[in-house]
Amino acid sequence: MLTIKNIITNKQEVLDRLAIRNIDATEKVNKIIALDDEKRKTQKDLDDLKSEQNTLAKEIGMLIKNKQNEEAEAAKEQTNVLKEKTKLLTDAYNNLESEINAILLTIPNTPHDSVPRGKGAEDNFKIREGGEIPTFDFTPIPHWELAKKYDIIDFELGVKLTGAGFPLYKAKGAQLQRALINFFLDEGDKAGYIEMMPPIVVNEESGYGTGQLPDKEGQMYHCQIDNFYLIPTAEVPVTNIYRDVILNEEDFPIKNMAYTPCFRREAGSYGKDVKGLNRLHQFDKVEIVQIQHPDKSYQTLDEMVAHVEGLVKKLNLPYRIMKLCGGDMGFTSATTYDFEVYSAAQGRWLEVSSVSNFEEFQSNRLKLRYKSKETKKTQLAHTLNGSALALPRIVAALLENNQTPRGILVPECLHKFLNFKIID
Repeated sequence: MLTIKNIITNKQEVLDRLAIRNIDATEKVNKIIALDDEKRKTQKDLDDLKSEQNTLAKEIGMLIKNKQNEEAEAAKEQTNVLKEKTKLLTDAYNNLESEINAILLTIPNTPHDSVPRGKGAEDNFKIREGGEIPTFDFTPIPHWELAKKYDIIDFELGVKLTGAGFPLYKAKGAQLQRALINFFLDEGDKAGYIEMMPPIVVNEESGYGTGQLPDKEGQMYHCQIDNFYLIPTAEVPVTNIYRDVILNEEDFPIKNMAYTPCFRREAGSYGKDVKGLNRLHQFDKVEIVQIQHPDKSYQTLDEMVAHVEGLVKKLNLPYRIMKLCGGDMGFTSATTYDFEVYSAAQGRWLEVSSVSNFEEFQSNRLKLRYKSKETKKTQLAHTLNGSALALPRIVAALLENNQTPRGILVPECLHKFLNFKIID
C-alpha cells in the first residue's frame, strides 16, 4: 500500500509512475489528499476539544475545592457537551481514515523508474538468455503424453479424485518431484536462506498484509466457515512472519525460504495453455523471501535473480530472463523479472519464476519497520521474493527436453537425490 506521505509530497511522481502501468490515478489521488486534509482538520479540532476538556477539569477541581458548587455543576454540563462533540468528531475521524484506506487498497504499487512502459507480455524486455534449445532426430512428444507413456503422472485419476488441474504424481514422477524440491532447498541453504515450514492456510490479515487481498480474492480458495485462505504462494505466510515487527538494522538481510503446496483457482483460464502441467490449481513451489534495508534492496534483487538463474543453469534448461513492463506487472510489485524455460515439444517458452522487489508497498500494509541507527526513528523495510522454483513447468520442460528413444534422462544435479538416472 502506498504511503499517504509519499502521495502528498510526491503527487506528480506517483501519478507519472502509475501511468507506466497504464493507470490514471488522478481522481483517486486527489480524493485521498482531500480526505487526508479533512482528517488533519478533524484531528486538530479533536486536539482542541481535549485541551478544552483538560482545562475545564482543572477548573472544576478548583471550584469544588472552593465550594463553588453551582459553578462546578455548570462546568460539568459544559464538559458533557464537549464529550459528545468529541465522540462525534472521533467517529468522523475514523470514517475518514476508513475511506482513505479503502481507496489506498485499490491503488497498485508504483513501478520503479527502470520499468519499461507497455501494455502486456508482448512489451516485456528480454534481459538475457542462456542454455541451448535441444534438437531431435525424431518428433518430440509433449510432457502429458510422456507422463502417460512412462506412467509417472496420472491426470485422469487426478480428475477423479478432485478435478482438472490436480494431477496425481506416481512412481518415478513422485520421486522426481521430491528430488527437485530437495535440490531447490539445498541450493537455497547454500545461499544462506533459512528454511521455514509455514501453514498452508492463512487468515484474512495475512492475505491483506502481502496484497493478495482484496486484489486476488477471486483467485484464492476460501475456507468460508473459518474465513481462512489456501495459500497461492509461500510468500504469504513467510512474509507475514514479520507483520507488526520492528527490526534493527543489524537484522538485515533476513533470508527465508519455504517449500509448500500452492493453490490457485486460475479462474478464466482456458485453451492449450492449461493442458498437462502448464496451468494447475495445486502445485509445489520453493519460495525465497528477503527483508532488506531500502538502500540495498535492488542489489538484493540482482542477487536473487542470479540465484534463480543458477538453478535453471544446473538443470541444463534453455532459459530467458524478462523484465516485465508496467502493464504486465503484479499489483504489489515495483520491479519484476520473469524466468522462462523452453518447452521443446510444445515449441514455446514457459514461465517458471517471478522475482520481485515490492519496496515498501507490502511493509506499509504489514507495519514491518526497522529502527534506523542514524535517526533512531522507525522506517519501513523493503520486501522481496521469488520462485526458486515452481515445479510444474520445470517438470514439463525437463521431460520434453530430455526425452530420448530409450527414456527420459535426469539432470546430473538431481542424481544424488534419486536411485535412477533415467525414466524408462
